[in-house]
Amino acid sequence: MAVPKRKHSNSRTGKRRSHNALKPKQLTFCPKCSGALPTHVVCPTCGYYMGRTVIESGEAGS
Repeated sequence: MAVPKRKHSNSRTGKRRSHNALKPKQLTFCPKCSGALPTHVVCPTCGYYMGRTVIESGEAGS
């Protein structure tokens, strides 16, 4: 079985893990109702997406 010859230092481990941090979700604002929502997602309050209403306002709430 392969076993490491030497222990990796804490700084080397930290350098490797420096890119593993979680990044915050990128939010945009709906041009119609100004609600914050993730990019490329239909607005849950007004049903607006890509310049048109995709879901009627009665369905968007449920």
